[in-house]
Amino acid sequence: MKYKLILLLIVVMDVGILFFESSRLSISSSEAYLLYNETGFLQWMILSSLKLFGHNDFALRLPFLFFHICSIFLMYQLSKEYLPNERNRIWLLVAFILLPGVVSSAVIVSHAGFLIFALLLFFYMSKINIKFAHVLLFTYAFIDGGFSYLFLGLFIYYITHKKNYLALYNLVLYGVNIYLYGFTIHGYPRGHFLDTIGLYSAIFTPIIFIYISYVLYRRYLTGQKDKLYYVAATALVFSLLTSFRQKIDIEEFAPYLIIALPLAAQTFASSYRVRLKQHRKGYRTIFIVAFALLILNTLVVFFNKELYLILDDPKKNFVYNNDIAKELAKELQSRGIKCLHTDKKMQRRLRFYGIEKCDGYLLEELPLQSKKEPNVTIRYKEIPLYKADVTKLNNK
Repeated sequence: MKYKLILLLIVVMDVGILFFESSRLSISSSEAYLLYNETGFLQWMILSSLKLFGHNDFALRLPFLFFHICSIFLMYQLSKEYLPNERNRIWLLVAFILLPGVVSSAVIVSHAGFLIFALLLFFYMSKINIKFAHVLLFTYAFIDGGFSYLFLGLFIYYITHKKNYLALYNLVLYGVNIYLYGFTIHGYPRGHFLDTIGLYSAIFTPIIFIYISYVLYRRYLTGQKDKLYYVAATALVFSLLTSFRQKIDIEEFAPYLIIALPLAAQTFASSYRVRLKQHRKGYRTIFIVAFALLILNTLVVFFNKELYLILDDPKKNFVYNNDIAKELAKELQSRGIKCLHTDKKMQRRLRFYGIEKCDGYLLEELPLQSKKEPNVTIRYKEIPLYKADVTKLNNK
């Protein structure tokens, strides 16, 4: 009962902070593209939320907050198979919630948050109702291209375990998914391997990414390979091999490593438990440093706007693309401007806040270092973040 109350408290605090953080963000260009230019399940979810709860930032991000909440409980249920100790499961959930990639997927409109939820749902259903899990797989094939690595991992798992019908089923679903959503491998090596490692390290923190990779390799050597292992390892290996030739879409691969957290936690807990107390110091150090980095990363995410006060260039802030648009739209509307023409990315963003495209006004962004006096400036605590000129056009 004590641990259930702790779990509930963690979830309530997490959701409260995420709600607050989501209210501070503007829609980014990639989010606006997903909303207005893509078609599919995620777009339908967002449009339904906007229709039900109003055209605002809260409704835009609500589906992903919902996926995040469900993912916490699914991770808790899935972890029961790997961590019999209740306290260890709570620590695993705290690590899951604090992962920078999980935090961002909860408040940013992207495929990652949905993939984490859907993958956890599949593995949870695999434990309690395998037939329904296979129905889920069939559904997944048609709603998102990110599931192709799930089908590929399951195909390898079932072939290895000589379950040929299930292997064929997943191979067919893989083919359907690739046919619907496509897959491109560039012909010439472009050397994005180190970039991929860097992205993984940012999503997990370096220690956790290294440890998850180590656990997957160790389980390969020891033969401790279950269904979750095959799917996570397939996605990791595929992403690293592909990155030798092209820049990968990290949000399609990172969810597969995130759901491998129970494997890492099980290995860590087992290794810690079998050692004498005097030999556990190294593990305690790794644990403390890993959580310190998680907390530090989370604080940076939640207090990202304060970075503007110390950065020499505001555009170096990792959330810059999720700032400006909301404030800019309010400034334009206060001047009676309801439509204008500007670059494509900002045009999509302003559209969400009621500024349509027309030839009546021209919005031109100016360099922040420009000596020219702009007629529109967006600031944070007196720090200029965006400068632009708005010109009324003569359309006679």
